[in-house]
This record gives sequence, C-alpha cells and structure tokens, in this order.
Amino acid sequence: MSIDLLTQSYDYTLPEGYIATAPVYPRDHAKLLVYERKTDTITHTTFAHLLDYIPPACHVFLNDTRVIKARIFGKKITGGKIELLFNKPLDRYSSRVMIRGRVKVGTLLYFEASLIATIIRCAEDGSRVVTFTQNAKPIAFEALVLILDSIGHLPLPPYMHREDKKEDETDYQTLFAKNAGAVAAPTASLHFTLPLLEKLRQRHPTHTLTLHVGAGTFKPVDAKAILDHPMHSEYFDIPSDSAEILDKDTPLLAIGTTVTRSIEYYVRTGVVKGECDLFLNPHNPPQRVTHLLTNFHLPKSTLIMLVSAFVGREKTLALYEEAIRAKYRFFSYGDAMLIV
Repeated sequence: MSIDLLTQSYDYTLPEGYIATAPVYPRDHAKLLVYERKTDTITHTTFAHLLDYIPPACHVFLNDTRVIKARIFGKKITGGKIELLFNKPLDRYSSRVMIRGRVKVGTLLYFEASLIATIIRCAEDGSRVVTFTQNAKPIAFEALVLILDSIGHLPLPPYMHREDKKEDETDYQTLFAKNAGAVAAPTASLHFTLPLLEKLRQRHPTHTLTLHVGAGTFKPVDAKAILDHPMHSEYFDIPSDSAEILDKDTPLLAIGTTVTRSIEYYVRTGVVKGECDLFLNPHNPPQRVTHLLTNFHLPKSTLIMLVSAFVGREKTLALYEEAIRAKYRFFSYGDAMLIV
C-alpha cells in the first residue's frame, strides 16, 4: 500500500503550548506562512500582508456560513443533567445531534425557554435524531436557531479545553457570516479585519458560497487506510453567480478547506446545493481550486490530508515542521498558511 494511503503517515508531534485558545488582536496580526510551489520557497509574514501574495487576476471565494450557539444544557424527566450538541437539520423539523449522557428512543429532554427535544432515532455513529417542540408546538429549523442563540453556547472545538466566553461570540465568527447553520467556524476567514477585507474586495473579485461546517470536521480518521474513512457530509449552497465563475478557467483562491470542498464537489458533480461529502487527499487532488488559504490542522485529520492534496504529504509535513520551528499557533484560533 502507498505510504500516502496510510493514516499514520499524516501524524506529527505538536509541542505543548502550541494550540491557540484565543485569537491574536487585531485579527490580521496572526502569522502567515506563504508557500510558493513554483519556486519551492517559504516566506514568513503576517496576515496583514496577505494581499501582497495573492496572484493577480485571482478570484477569491469565501464561506458565509454563521456559527450558531449549538451547545445547550438541560435535564431528563428524572432530573439527570444532559448536554446536547446540535449538528445539522435533516429536514425542517428533525435534526441530527450529539448527546452526552445515556438516552434511548422516546426520551424527552428539557431545556430553557420551554424547549423540549424528543429522541426519535439512535444512529450507529453515536448521534441521535431528535425533534424539537416549544409549548407543545413543533419547532422548525429557522425558529430553532433563534432559540439556540438565546439559550445556547458556542461549540468551541474540544481541544481548547475551555468554556465559551462573551468574546467568542465575535472572535469565533467571520466578519461576513450570514447564513446560520454551522457548528464550527471556517477558521481561515477569522483573520480578516474590516479594512483588510475591504482592500481584498477592491483588488480581487470576491464571491461567496455557504457550507455549514458540521461536528464531523473534528472526527479523527481511525481507519488504517485513509480511503476507508467514512467521510462526513455537510450542507452546501453555491449561488448561481458564484457557479458561473467556477465554470470559467480563472485562477481561484479558496479561503479555507470548506470553500475548497464545496467548489471541488460542484466541479465533479454539477450540483450547487445539497450534501457535500468529498474527501480530498493526494489520491484525489483539486481540479479547480488553484490556491489555498488555510490554518494548521490536527494530526491525522481529513483537513491535513486536504492540504496534502495541494502540495503532497511530505511537503505538507515539512511545512508543519517549519511552522513549529517558527512558533506558529495551531488550529482554529491559530495562524494561517497560504499556498500559491
């Protein structure tokens, strides 16, 4: 078996203290590692200088999803405490969730604001399918989001090992967040400040799409071979004007792995809305995205495998080693890398 197919081949050791648990301020003061493939050169700079390295005539794509307060705490009728993490809607009235605690089909879970979740199915992957009601009335997804925003907590990644704070309501949301539904932020976009975003829009045609990042983004690859990993799916929506650009041959910069997966799924299927379960890796490289901006990702994750689809596994690990040497901050609130 090719070494690029072995999950263990995407492992690396991150020294203690390198996981960012809060962003730097201002946002664009984060470090930026720029890797130029044609010359095989690395440049260390800051995110404020991003525009100096984006190739001319390059169109830029952003993910306008909005993170919802998907983590809520309640109790069972017995009084036992329960924690529920909303993952995604399956239709207007049923949702897939993760629940910490023992529950079975038919169990009622009680939350603030008279919100009740009823377990209607238990999935093999450990998730649960539930319906929500308030004052005996079914709650559709659009109304549920408003309730969650009033009683819930932002679902910070588990590796931060802390509870969410007031500051996270701004820090863990992009400046252009619009469509509610994500349970994790498209983190490459968190580095933009308003002035930098305005300069980007002045210099480069910018476009948006939506991919609601799900909890599956943090699911580790447990399979020995990466192609045996059951890739999670996430809802995406590409507007018609954005799809028109994708149908051309202009160079593209994807701001983040979520944008990359959405574009590449569209290129392969022609589908502009639905569930994206594309797994990009060195054996399935990008066909349309020419440049990538991304953060530094967990070892043995589908995200580091996606980066490897652009530059190869060995080079990806070498870039990560260089980032560690230069004391970059890793993961969601960490620093960024631009591949051109």
